[in-house]
Amino acid sequence: MSADPGVSTARPELKKDISGFGFFALAFGSMIGVGWITALGGWFEQAGPVGAIVAFAAGGTLMLIIGLCYAEVTPMLPVTGGEVAYAYKAYGTSKAFIIGWFLAFGYLSVSAFEAISVGLVLSFLLPQIDVFPLYEIAGSTVYATHLLLAFVFTGLITGINYFGVGIASRVQIVLTVLFLLCAVLFVVSGIASGEVGNLAPYFGDSALGSGGLAGMLAVFVTVPFWYVGFDTIPQAAEERRENSPLHRLGLYVVLAIICSTLFYIAIILGAGMAGPWRDIVGEELPTAAAFSAAFESQWLVRLVLIAGLIGLLTSWNGFFLAGSRVLFSLGRGRIIHESFGQAHAKYGTPTTAVLFSGLVTFLSALLGRGAIIAFVDVGSFCIALAFLGVALSLIQLRKKFPDLERPYRMPGGNALAYVAAAGSLFILFVMLVPGSPSRLVWPLEWLILGTLSITGIGFWFAARGYRQRVSEDDRARLILEEYAS
Repeated sequence: MSADPGVSTARPELKKDISGFGFFALAFGSMIGVGWITALGGWFEQAGPVGAIVAFAAGGTLMLIIGLCYAEVTPMLPVTGGEVAYAYKAYGTSKAFIIGWFLAFGYLSVSAFEAISVGLVLSFLLPQIDVFPLYEIAGSTVYATHLLLAFVFTGLITGINYFGVGIASRVQIVLTVLFLLCAVLFVVSGIASGEVGNLAPYFGDSALGSGGLAGMLAVFVTVPFWYVGFDTIPQAAEERRENSPLHRLGLYVVLAIICSTLFYIAIILGAGMAGPWRDIVGEELPTAAAFSAAFESQWLVRLVLIAGLIGLLTSWNGFFLAGSRVLFSLGRGRIIHESFGQAHAKYGTPTTAVLFSGLVTFLSALLGRGAIIAFVDVGSFCIALAFLGVALSLIQLRKKFPDLERPYRMPGGNALAYVAAAGSLFILFVMLVPGSPSRLVWPLEWLILGTLSITGIGFWFAARGYRQRVSEDDRARLILEEYAS
């Protein structure tokens, strides 16, 4: 079917209001999140403190290699949607949709994780909020008060992103600086006052049913979920200020990965040295429990929880922004319904995509804390799929468009890109293969992934008419702007 000449193909524009440090805060703030306070017990139980450090160091190395792929391709195609644009230029519309759809919901799974975690963190500070139980999922009670908190904070994050990227960016900068100040205080306290002997058994405890290589692998495959965030930079690349040099976008990606790796290792070391780690693995907030037991200091525990709440908000804000931009890019390119590609006339934000992201986040939060691990695992799968897409897109772009301007070139040529692709493929493989210690868990995780896949198929076929109403030349311009040629 030919393009409809009556259809407007004007390209909606987003406001350009993110500074250089704003990009770093967006990436690093998204990466730290709140997992270090809610999931640390699982890392210790599966791999032990030293095993967890090895898993995060190995994962950080893989993420750095993947990050170098982003560092090259982001300034090469600095348009909203990042991976959607790369896959579209390299492979076409259908591949762009697959990568964009799973990436968007990888981001929104993090958003759902934070919406659930806000009640978890605040209930540790204020236990009296655990009232009005409604139902149970996966053995965990869902409280009406927690859902109310999820609704209020989801509304806050949605509002921040609705009324302007400048507001979202400045909030991100302030919160990231506050987080770093808090984190330095309690990590230094844990390491300076702790004991190395508390790290034993270093690689897990067989009595807990885990440990060793299998335990480290179980932690390693979730690394995409804990490290995802550096890839928020390409989602907002089009919204950079005019005076922000393109080549620095890649630098911010690399710096964010390095800083996050050091942060995770420091947290594991600080909490592990603070006291015997086996005493805290069953706690809902093991990091706070570690410092509470070691120092019997309420101010230090509150500092950990405040830092956790700040990290929750920085991660939530960053991924919410990124997820809405991926949906916006798909809509602007008429790959899904064009309403997702609309920009607010005054605020320059992707309003439909923002509101849709808010709705999905809150509905996911209804599953409660029993679904936290499920969101981690399914989110890791979606994000690893997107990482694979970026590595393969970079290889294809180098082949198809060797003369395309590249402000930064990844060292090692295609070799590192193939390593990034292989690492991503390995994570996907061990999450799908029956019998793997890191496979997706039946039924909840497969139900979430299946629902996402079926919904994606529905969106694809529902938007068939919109895709056919624009020519491929117009679609390329809508997605890539001047980089379409």
